[in-house]
Amino acid sequence: MPRSPLIAALCVALSLGACGSQPAKQAEARSPFLAAAADAGANSGTTATANSRVTRGDYAGRADVARFIDRMQARGLDRGQLVRIFERTRVDPSILKYMDRQWRPASGPTGAWTRYRSRHITPAMIAKGSAFWTRHASTLERASRQYGVPPEYIVAILGIETRWGGFMGTHRIIDALATLAFDYPRRADYFQNELAEYLLKAEDQDFDPLQPVGSFAGAMGLGQFMPSSWRDYAVDFNGDGRRDLWDPEDAIGSVAHYLQAHGWQPGAAVVVRASGGAGLPWTAETGFKSDYSVAELRAKGIRPAVALADDRRVSLLRLDASGGLEYWLGFENFYVITRYNHSTYYAMTVHQLAEALRARRGRNQPSPRVTEQAAADGSSAATAAITAASMPLRPPLAE
Repeated sequence: MPRSPLIAALCVALSLGACGSQPAKQAEARSPFLAAAADAGANSGTTATANSRVTRGDYAGRADVARFIDRMQARGLDRGQLVRIFERTRVDPSILKYMDRQWRPASGPTGAWTRYRSRHITPAMIAKGSAFWTRHASTLERASRQYGVPPEYIVAILGIETRWGGFMGTHRIIDALATLAFDYPRRADYFQNELAEYLLKAEDQDFDPLQPVGSFAGAMGLGQFMPSSWRDYAVDFNGDGRRDLWDPEDAIGSVAHYLQAHGWQPGAAVVVRASGGAGLPWTAETGFKSDYSVAELRAKGIRPAVALADDRRVSLLRLDASGGLEYWLGFENFYVITRYNHSTYYAMTVHQLAEALRARRGRNQPSPRVTEQAAADGSSAATAAITAASMPLRPPLAE
């Protein structure tokens, strides 16, 4: 999901594909818009409390909640309805336990990449992803044409996030966001903003905010969008007048739009394999935030598998595979994927699952290109072709 670096790190550390807890059995998920209509009769006899403050439930008497309600009332929401919502909202202690699990980087190789990859790229995942692609082929092709994102990357993200809607989380969104907004001081401002966006979206889209369930961080739908991402990047791709994150067509369009909005370059390469690196210290700067010229990496013994200009800027990606460390060079599109989840392993898994899905469907691998950075005057830069043969579908892993 589009999420903060802290949430992304926790998702990687906890190995949660959808960034949510893993229940014994997943209840059938449904759109909150459909749920609101189905539950209208059952809720028709309830009335909002006459109190102007929350007087019962987990948030009774909380000054911070009262101030939040004041702010939301000033933004146009009904105070009585806000009070009713918070009287039915619950603190979720399990979420706070998740957030308190601090991820610490390893001091040396542990084979973490092999373990992470094996959870997400399996024959079953590839088969399910291909089946999803078949069911929604026309929508995927339309999204790809409109936003310039290959369908395999859209399918891969939806698969890693929620198994194509098979598991979208079990925490009530209102409970998750409120718990983190009012009982997790480290990120209180961020989650109060997300909670505000969620309540505004419920009002705008006319659904019951007590209904939807999702991840422990409050992410929703097939693509696990946070409320602010729903606001900024979700699209009505099926034309029914609603931006429904639980609808596969809207989810496909929204993921494609998110990547385009963050700078996806149509037809450009994502990563390329590199050799060498045996003498590179473990403490060397690596990951999607690293920034090197190809010449600097050659001086360190890192050699790209294809010809790249010496002044080409790339990130140096190190994968801790059980068969030995692997080095890759990341381009702009790799960084774009990390805007969805701020994790090198996540982005590489998306890329490799996308490649596997494309191969499964017998689609010829196009010749991606490496685009040089724009010149200082903004003029277009030269491109260097990278042939499909030079970019392996998946790296050899000792599994």
